[in-house]
Amino acid sequence: MSNKLFTGSGVALVTPFTEDGSAVNYESLENLIKFHLENQTDAIVVNATTGEGPTMSTEEKESVIKFTIEKVGGKIPVIASTGSNNTKTVIENSKKAEQLGADGLLVITPYYNKTTQTGLVAHFKAVAESTSLPIIMYNVPARTGLNMLPPAVADLAKIKNIVGTKEASGDITQVSKIAQLTQNEDFDVYSGECALVFSVLALGGAGTISTTANILPKVFHDMCADFFAGNIEKSRDLQLKALNMVDAMFCEVNPIPLKTALNLMGKNVGALRLPLVPPSDTSLEKIKSALKEWNLI
Repeated sequence: MSNKLFTGSGVALVTPFTEDGSAVNYESLENLIKFHLENQTDAIVVNATTGEGPTMSTEEKESVIKFTIEKVGGKIPVIASTGSNNTKTVIENSKKAEQLGADGLLVITPYYNKTTQTGLVAHFKAVAESTSLPIIMYNVPARTGLNMLPPAVADLAKIKNIVGTKEASGDITQVSKIAQLTQNEDFDVYSGECALVFSVLALGGAGTISTTANILPKVFHDMCADFFAGNIEKSRDLQLKALNMVDAMFCEVNPIPLKTALNLMGKNVGALRLPLVPPSDTSLEKIKSALKEWNLI
């Protein structure tokens, strides 16, 4: 039986806050969830980097998981980001997410204190043993200062409930090697780079967990769906067409441009929490230009 958690476009959902950033705006969160269901997003990931998880309290994270599960109503998987640089904390977070009814977990590699490749295997193995939920590992060296190399991924792919990796190294050769080493396992590779979704699909990937899908959910869904349906040129064309938006969404640290864009679109996602601050005037113009190109403002 397949352990596949989802195929297609998963969104790394922003967390809408109030105007002063002091609390979660649940009315806006419900509207975002409806927006993604209407636009055929294939999975929702909450409390991750894009969701400003590092600035949220434990209570807020648990409440967002519970609320999202309730509003999604089983239509698509809800995946909780439970990662930390403390293995014990990841285990506690993961157990709680399972109790709340999450369909799966997204677990980032340890950051700051980091570890060795052997330590990575031990870390993820300990987390996997603590829960029955399917786990997607998350490798994003630019943020963590640690790159999970293909041999470590291949070792972990043998663990039954480690079902995939979100690969955001930006190194397509590394993605190729992971695909090669895990091709005989029940294991999926997801693009963590919005500009490389098509490339990862071409290497046998199962889809993406995307930041830019907050803005263009149907485009990223269709990019994957067209590829799987054999409409390769349509999929490629969507990837190329989306590149200007992707560039704009990463003109400053994520999710600064993204939340700015959503507010310009009238999605009312509120303030960024410190240490994140509003974009520069130059970046703001780039964000507006990309939105105008898609007739979103």
